[in-house]
This record gives sequence, C-alpha cells and structure tokens, in this order.
Amino acid sequence: MTRSTAVIHATAIIEPGAQLGADCEVHAHAIVRKHSLLADRVVVHPFAVVGGDPQYLKFDPATESGVKIGSGTVIREHVTVNRSIHAGEFTTVGEGCFLMASSHLGHDCVLGNQVVLANAVLLAGHVAVGDHAFLGGGAAVHQFCRIGDGVMIGGHASITRDIAPYLMVAERDAVAGFNVVGLKRRGLSRESIGELKRAFHAVFFTPGNIRSVAAETLATGGFQTAEARRFLEFFSEGKRSFARPRRGSGGEVAAE
Repeated sequence: MTRSTAVIHATAIIEPGAQLGADCEVHAHAIVRKHSLLADRVVVHPFAVVGGDPQYLKFDPATESGVKIGSGTVIREHVTVNRSIHAGEFTTVGEGCFLMASSHLGHDCVLGNQVVLANAVLLAGHVAVGDHAFLGGGAAVHQFCRIGDGVMIGGHASITRDIAPYLMVAERDAVAGFNVVGLKRRGLSRESIGELKRAFHAVFFTPGNIRSVAAETLATGGFQTAEARRFLEFFSEGKRSFARPRRGSGGEVAAE
C-alpha cells in the first residue's frame, strides 16, 4: 500500500497492494481493495468500495486484476467500482469524474474524463463512456454498450444500444437530438455544431444500413470538424445496435 500524502480516516480500509496518489482522501468506512490504483487528489466518500470483486458467477477471486481511478475524481457514498474479470486488466475511470451516491460500475467498464454519473446510475460490465458524458439519476446501461463523448442521458433511462457522441437520450434508447447547449458551453464553434447536425440527418434519415450510411457520409469528405468526424466514425465499431431518434425529431433539441 502506498499512502503518499493521502488523508485516510481511521475507520477506512486500504488493503495491501492498493496505491494512492498525492493528496487523496479516503473517508470513514470506505474500502479500497488491493490492486486499486488511485491517482492524485481522488476522494472516496464513506461506505464506497473501490476494486471489489466483479459480480460474475464464473469469476475466480484469485485473478490478479484491478481498478484505475484518474486524478481529481470524486467517488461519493456507497459507490461500487468492481475490478476486471481478466488477469492483468483494469476497470478504468478517467480524470475529473464525479460518481454520485450509490452509482455502480461493473467489471471492465471504461469511463473517459469529466464524466458525471448521477445518483444510482448502473453500468453493467464492459460499458464504455466517453469524455464529458452525463448520465442522469437511476439510468441503467446494458453490458457492452458504448456511450459516446458528450452524451446526455436522462434520469431513469434504460440504455440497451450504443449512443453516438453528443446526443441526448431518454426513456428506452430514445434519441431526442443533440445536446446543443452543452456543446456551446464546451466552446464548440457554429461550424462544428452545423456539421454535426448535417451528419445527424445524413446518418439517421438516409435509408440503408446505418453503418454503411455513416461510412459513406464520412467518405464524401464534406465533414472537416473533429466532432462531426468523431460522430460518423462511432458507427464503424461496437457490438450492439444504435439508438435512433424518434419520428419527427430534427436533431436540434437543446438541453443543459
């Protein structure tokens, strides 16, 4: 165990093999299991468990796997972050994330930077979440789903499909449009937002296989901004189908 300049409450449990960076805080009754790697300034609030065994019936507890938490991430009360099911691999949380009370990260999840999980968000195993995504309270995400950069998911949503970058989603995989206000707050130019809207319409309202349509749209060379290209490239990967807009959605809905 490495404590560095960490502040650890007397009732917290830090198992041998865990590593804590500079200025970490581990509050009362929190547990940091072995093979958990916490970068600088990570805060773990009471009764959270970082690095617990995965909830996987075939898992061998002797497996040498762990969890990595990026710098500046805050883990609130009763959060659980399970370690990987694979030897030598990690469940990973990026920098500056905020995991609110009672949220759960299943084994082998990968969170980007500046991700916010509101209270009681549930991520099944192997879920990937992009940078700056926001998941509303009580949202649940099926295993192996991908949540793109800048996505906003409404409270109590059920996500069973991949969500392309910068979209807003509610209820069961229902795409409402782009998170335009969020994009503007991140400083995206009008050009970027305009290209994203064109890419949205091309992908979702052109007949044909959505993967092929996205690839063909990207190949036209008509999209130069990094955000539009990232949106189109998202459809070339993944194991699941894609969430789509409701009929009548124009992709221009704005939200916080």
